[in-house]
Amino acid sequence: MLLPLIVLLTACGGQARLPSQAVTGAGPELPEPRPRLIPVIKIAPAVGWEDGATPTPAANLKVSVFAEGLDHPRWLYVLPNGDVLVAETNAPPGKSGIDGIKGWMMKLVMKRAGAAVPSANRITLLRDTDGDGKADLHEVFLQGLHSPFGMALVGDTLYVANADALLKVPYQSGQTSITAVPAKLTDLPGKGNELNHHWTKSLLASADGEHLYVGVGSNSNVGENGMQVEHMRAVILEVDTASGATRVFASGLRNPVGLDWEPHKGELWAVVNERDELGSDLVPDYLTSVRREAFYGWPYSYFGQNIDERVSPQQPEQVARAIAPDFALGTHVAPLGLAFNNGNVTGFDEGAFVGLHGSWNRRPLNGYEVVFVPFADGRPTGSMQTLLSGFVGNSGNARGRPVGVIADGRGGLLVADDVGNAIWRVTSKL
Repeated sequence: MLLPLIVLLTACGGQARLPSQAVTGAGPELPEPRPRLIPVIKIAPAVGWEDGATPTPAANLKVSVFAEGLDHPRWLYVLPNGDVLVAETNAPPGKSGIDGIKGWMMKLVMKRAGAAVPSANRITLLRDTDGDGKADLHEVFLQGLHSPFGMALVGDTLYVANADALLKVPYQSGQTSITAVPAKLTDLPGKGNELNHHWTKSLLASADGEHLYVGVGSNSNVGENGMQVEHMRAVILEVDTASGATRVFASGLRNPVGLDWEPHKGELWAVVNERDELGSDLVPDYLTSVRREAFYGWPYSYFGQNIDERVSPQQPEQVARAIAPDFALGTHVAPLGLAFNNGNVTGFDEGAFVGLHGSWNRRPLNGYEVVFVPFADGRPTGSMQTLLSGFVGNSGNARGRPVGVIADGRGGLLVADDVGNAIWRVTSKL
């Protein structure tokens, strides 16, 4: 009975009216909102990859398996010696903040999309000992965590962002496992029985190692659970590594996930998942530079000062200071991974790699690919390019979904695939 109902709901209208490219770039088209009593739902059921199948690379690229047989790999970090850490993780148990018929529907949607598996709560180390582009050493590096996500090494200290706290633990170059119990540097939003709607906590260290930057998503779509549960959320936090003192670096970012430093100007950039349920043509997710103490609109407005009439009471003074993001990535594409090319990925010039996890709130599907956004002089220029596709098969099922992306230090780009349970390695054919 439940499956036919989901099929009926996914067959509801709400078709996109604009071509996907119209809602990308520095000046995307922003049509009138089309809110619906029942939100647009279009699912790509998760099925995984057939034996020997891989994503489809762009014409000048090739793709291979770096690691497989993982348990919902989401985030990647490359250590100075070339070892790759992968967070095998998923949402912690607890309250999602979505209740009633909508909450029931969302649980079914997430289950079919492959997002409802239990969290392995560990970080695994992968090592390519013979340099053939495939990991031949797999070791449990750190376990007993609580939905870990972001990782950052500063000196001889490894920091890990759990869903509810920022941890630190000593690290020695070359070690393949850590048995020491991590110490808590500071709490993060989502501890205890709090709502934890957007649970991922991405992590990035400053060049001098004095601060950590943590991406924290909202506890709702557009503040419908009350703004009291949004304290220190929809923000990027700045944490002092010595004391754990925490402050808001920037706000109004509904769900900032991937963070990285743009190499030419040294600015902080983020990819952000924007709000849902305004129709298939709104609102574009985006890539943007992030300024200290800046406000990016959520929940009162989107893409600058376009007011979201669903939010009450409005805050005109907040809307007036809302900054428009730099580059739209398309509607409902769910950008998660972000990595700038520091000259470490062969065949690419200045620009940013972005992992688009894929839509559930758009008809037709959008995202489900890895893209490259060209830059010039520290700013996006031109159209984004598809590097890796084929994650959705001809049947409409998801064989994989890209998440974290990172340069491997050997000329390749690594891509975490949390439905395919694999890490893909993308390299140039040149």
